[in-house]
Amino acid sequence: MRKKVDCHSDNCRSATADEICRIEAPLSASSCRFSLQGLGCANCAGKIEETILELPHVADAYLNFTAGSLRVDSPRPCHELLAEVRDIVERFEPGVAVRPWAEAKIEKPGKHIKNQILRISIGSALCLIAILVESYWSNQAAVLFYLGSYLTAGGSVLLAAFSNLRRGGWFDEHFLMSVATLGALLLGEYTEAVAVMLFYLLGEIVQGRAVDHSRREIAALLDIRPDRANLLEGHQVRVVSPDEVEVGQMVLVRPGERVPLDGVIVEGESLLDSSALTGESRPRRRTIGDEVLAGMVNTTTSLTLRVARVLSKSTLARVIDLVEHASEKKANTERFITRFARVYTPLVVLAAALVALLPPMFVGNWGAWLYRALIFLVVSCPCALLISIPLGFFGGIGRASKQGILVKGGNYLEALAMVETVVFDKTGTLTQGVFEVQQILPAAGFSTDEILELAALAEIDSPHPIGQSIRNRYNGKLERHRVNQLTERAGMGVSSQVDGRLVLIGNRKYLAQAGIDAPESDAVGTPVYLAVDEVYVGTLLIADRLREDAVDAVKRLRALGVSKVRMLSGDRQQEALRMAKELGLDSWKAELLPDQKLTALESYQQKCRQGRLIMVGDGINDAPVLARADVGVAMGGLGSEAAIEAADVVLMTDEPAMLATAIETARLTRRIVWQNIAFAFTAKSVVMLLGVLGLATIWQAIFADVGVALLAVLNAVRIIKV
Repeated sequence: MRKKVDCHSDNCRSATADEICRIEAPLSASSCRFSLQGLGCANCAGKIEETILELPHVADAYLNFTAGSLRVDSPRPCHELLAEVRDIVERFEPGVAVRPWAEAKIEKPGKHIKNQILRISIGSALCLIAILVESYWSNQAAVLFYLGSYLTAGGSVLLAAFSNLRRGGWFDEHFLMSVATLGALLLGEYTEAVAVMLFYLLGEIVQGRAVDHSRREIAALLDIRPDRANLLEGHQVRVVSPDEVEVGQMVLVRPGERVPLDGVIVEGESLLDSSALTGESRPRRRTIGDEVLAGMVNTTTSLTLRVARVLSKSTLARVIDLVEHASEKKANTERFITRFARVYTPLVVLAAALVALLPPMFVGNWGAWLYRALIFLVVSCPCALLISIPLGFFGGIGRASKQGILVKGGNYLEALAMVETVVFDKTGTLTQGVFEVQQILPAAGFSTDEILELAALAEIDSPHPIGQSIRNRYNGKLERHRVNQLTERAGMGVSSQVDGRLVLIGNRKYLAQAGIDAPESDAVGTPVYLAVDEVYVGTLLIADRLREDAVDAVKRLRALGVSKVRMLSGDRQQEALRMAKELGLDSWKAELLPDQKLTALESYQQKCRQGRLIMVGDGINDAPVLARADVGVAMGGLGSEAAIEAADVVLMTDEPAMLATAIETARLTRRIVWQNIAFAFTAKSVVMLLGVLGLATIWQAIFADVGVALLAVLNAVRIIKV
């Protein structure tokens, strides 16, 4: 739930094309986060969130039932909010431990579960005694044992119902269960009344264990925070907490240890396993000067690192924080079910009242019709949907993070599952972004070695990838004293004096402005023209290489039913055409400036019929088109803060084929979520219909409530396991 304002700005974008765009209202509030250990009632969670939002000093609040976390935006200090939150939580679900998030930890079932197990054991024993007494002795004596069993198993339900009634909670699960079982007692159906409470309590135990288990599974996916660092102080090593280490200090990482902080290797060479961050199974070799990230595992030899970022600013911290907050962006399905639940329960209660009152007016038999109405009340709780659906989306986000795919919300996960068109940027996305000199074409009277040397000297200080590729190709030593009067024109070329001769290197337009005629090249690659003393001397062809899995990425996307795979590029037409043919793309556009890319993307969006358009780029350079697409996907998030911030989905490795993996995970999540929706509605509807016809008992109603909720939770957990 959010306090938002509507907007109709062109800059706004929601998860769906037909939704009214909403933006966060500007609020001067700080954010406090709390852990709710033992939270087991999804319906109660919604009411806790609503009550906190009604506090006058609260700007915004979000309760994540799946993660057991609560975020509150308020100008008040967190310790003051903690007391208020504890009071509200205690009113709706007593026994839940509320503590600051920094103190949170996933605990094993404790005293609360043990008390429930004790109650169900005593209640079951008393019920069994009641059945034996009723069979072999006295019905009146059996009633006492039935009532004892009923109060032992359901006493907390009755107390919670009474407490909620005082606050107007007419349609919560405790009230409905209390009315249904008390009605059964009045009808003399003692066995069924007790059975409802016993099975309800059993369902709470098993369902609570299943939810806790799934929370621990998801937490385990993200539990890659290093717990210690070996701080080097001279020749001494001191074990400290990673958050105590400052930028510039040295840390030692031994074989088998997890890298505690982002840093640069200053001593040693080793293989590092980055699967916790990227899902990549193959360790990569890192040596002196290479950057390594917190969360990687050192596998072979000891390394000494110079810390580059404190723990709270590390890539690992950003990734974990984004995944933990991802479920705050609810999928459309989840938002619909939450709204539907508020209407569904009152409607079912109204239907139960009509079943109890109308038919007996015409056909009599008030007791039988009241019994049928009680079936409606037992079935009416929407917990199966309120628990399993957010659990499913959170599990999908956790699964994706384990695969090295950072999804920033359930809405984006849902949109990924409905992709129709994928648009790739070229350089750095489909290609490696590493330029190489492929060919040198000298003019008459000049050698390839002479041209390469002059070009490398002219580009001696250029930071451009093309200049770097020329210097990398030249094997000789570059003597800086040979170069002076170096001038660079952005997007055009470089002018310099090399050994007293005027050297121009750049594109054809740059030489033409100097009155030099250079022949146009149709060869593969980006041509870089060279002139000496206003005479054209040759051309260097620079080309980027396709990523190893680029062709496979396109094939996998087509196998998944993506109807159009397109490409946008700022490179020249010939190079884009070559790439498009190699990849088998549906269409492409080249020589585009950033604003032209945006226009092209919007034209592609208009051609989408029902599905979503995904734009894949390499981070901040493609920020405008990433923001405009239905889902913006950034490549190479590993160590790239810009990529993580710019996109809705981040592929933590430089592998475009991971987009297909992300879509597969999204579709698995959507499939399981809709299985739960269909199963819950079908089971409840069938039992309600049979109940009206007099063909169902409260036993079937118990399954349609507790059993369906449990099976839905277990089905949602499959997302993590499959």
